[in-house]
Amino acid sequence: MIDLKNKVAVVTGSTSGIGLAMAKGLAAQGCNVMLNGFGDEEKIEQIRASMEKDHNVKVSYNSANMAKPEEIRTLIQKTVDTFGGLNILINNAGIQRVHPIEDFPEEDWDDIIAINLSSVFHTMKAAVPHMRKADWGRIINTASVHGLVGSVHKAAYVAAKHGVVGMTKVVALETAQDNITCNAICPGWVHTELIDEQIKIRADKLNVSKDEAEKDILREKQPSMNFVKTEDLANLVLFLCSPAANQMTGAELPVDGGWTAQ
Repeated sequence: MIDLKNKVAVVTGSTSGIGLAMAKGLAAQGCNVMLNGFGDEEKIEQIRASMEKDHNVKVSYNSANMAKPEEIRTLIQKTVDTFGGLNILINNAGIQRVHPIEDFPEEDWDDIIAINLSSVFHTMKAAVPHMRKADWGRIINTASVHGLVGSVHKAAYVAAKHGVVGMTKVVALETAQDNITCNAICPGWVHTELIDEQIKIRADKLNVSKDEAEKDILREKQPSMNFVKTEDLANLVLFLCSPAANQMTGAELPVDGGWTAQ
């Protein structure tokens, strides 16, 4: 348990999956939260209202497209205008498309780099001055094991996530004396809707059950043979926002069931 009362967080890509778990974890500790992402407006409003009611915090939503720098700047400014400041930034928005390098569509490359890498630059550029003003900031970038190692057919994603890890280190150095930390979380396979779709594709391709396809995808990369839970990542976020992590900055933190230990 940590006290984040009166702190303000922006969590990009937080209307589902990993980002939503992180946003809920912060709210449960008293943090006011700006949600961001795509999805059904009615469902998003239900999520927003439920978080406010359950945790007695303020929760707002901004639909900024993370591929558009001007909308990113508006997201950060709207957060400051709504809540009076900004203390925590979680860069979680991301997309994935896979192709062999010789067939990789240039528009897919551009989209992945824009959302998975460039958006991280634009949010941090806009957020750091507000954190310096508050004399306290925590930046947590959701990278990936693919920020540490490669996989076939993922040229854009791997390039973007390696870039996120590198940029995390730079910002950690630039803010090292400002009571601001900047770290990267590097998850392996996480049980989300995105991985469910990949499991379905693999089950159809191999003509096996969903359970067998799950085991197959884990056996290939993740020695623990268990998916990372979104709650695991939310708890790591809370640790990184706690006093225990005050001197932890510029770190790349694998949460991957042993994937990168091989």
